[in-house]
Amino acid sequence: MAEALALFFAAFFAATILPLSSEVAFIAALTSGMDTSLAMTSASLGNVLAVMVNYLLGFWLYGTMHQKLESSKIGTKALCFGHRYGYAALPLTVLPIIGDPLTIVAGMARVNFMWFLLITALLRIGRYYLITLAF
Repeated sequence: MAEALALFFAAFFAATILPLSSEVAFIAALTSGMDTSLAMTSASLGNVLAVMVNYLLGFWLYGTMHQKLESSKIGTKALCFGHRYGYAALPLTVLPIIGDPLTIVAGMARVNFMWFLLITALLRIGRYYLITLAF
């Protein structure tokens, strides 16, 4: 059970802007003999919960920074870009480096939370599933 909790937290913190890799922790858990379904569940829950936190952080940031963003030319452009391409950018949230900050931007762009959760959760769970197939 301690391994599952460690994998959960590794996947959670890896889905924030911290430079960690949940895939490495996932593979290490599988290599150590952790049950595949337990590893999938722990990593997926941690990762999906973290992107939900990221989204809510972006949602909150938008509320506090809305006037500042709209008062600058670059901020206005960024908001327009986020509103126009928010849904199209969601598949990119699974990519390393840029993916996790995009989950914050999705919250700032006020992308529908249920669509955000559905798309990002399926992508992140699918990523772990593909790793188990390759493993």
